[in-house]
Amino acid sequence: MYMDIHEVPGVTAGAVATAHIADLKTQGKYGVEYHKYWLNEAQGKIFCLCSAPSAEAANAVHREAHGLVAQKIIEVAPELAETFLGGCEVDPAGAALVPQAEERDSGVRTVLFTDIVNSTELMERLGDDACIALIEVHDTIVRNALKATGGREIKHTGDGIMAAFVSAAAAVRCAIQIQKTLIDRPVRNGDAQVLVRIGAAAGEPVEANDDFFGSTVHLAARLCAHADSEQSLVSNVVAELCLGKGLTFHDLGEVALKGFIQPVRVHAVK
Repeated sequence: MYMDIHEVPGVTAGAVATAHIADLKTQGKYGVEYHKYWLNEAQGKIFCLCSAPSAEAANAVHREAHGLVAQKIIEVAPELAETFLGGCEVDPAGAALVPQAEERDSGVRTVLFTDIVNSTELMERLGDDACIALIEVHDTIVRNALKATGGREIKHTGDGIMAAFVSAAAAVRCAIQIQKTLIDRPVRNGDAQVLVRIGAAAGEPVEANDDFFGSTVHLAARLCAHADSEQSLVSNVVAELCLGKGLTFHDLGEVALKGFIQPVRVHAVK
């Protein structure tokens, strides 16, 4: 399975639909099957998902059908594409749709990490059984918040959860719900308080170095690690995507994060 990327400034939804239909008429000749595409009209980017015997075969379909060959094409594991992008519906023209909505899906996803503060110390102090019980409390609260905000769990990290969202605002609301629920959780005598840090970043399906959601995942993890106890940090892209959504942030300015050459502008969720 391959994901290809076209950069076409000023592209319209109608033009992409016409090109996709042309692909469908040509693909059989090359043993290719184009499944669906995502359109980021504002950025002039198109992401196409297909099954093909090779990357060149996939591009050959584009070349013959309409001449708009991809600037980049990478191989992706089917389960990885499904996990991050979700099993979305498509419109009659083949465009992926935002889940439970009628608008076209741009392919941008927000990745969120939670991390239980001082989990190793808790394990040593409380013992395995008590610590596992606290992790289960965390897991239940996070999964309930994901369900309420439309997030999808990607994986459990041992002392946290990684999730993906179609909506950046939904990811931030999820973080707010998680923190509030943990703060409001009654703590009995002898119980330990479950405290978490959260980090979130947003990006397109394919990024630098032909990596599928690579830098977005890396940035979200680094933001999570940088956050203080009970704090949620997001990237500048997430904050910008939340404009007009009734969410507020505290701009922390540029922060040096491990693995990033340039400082990253970071916002704390209020």
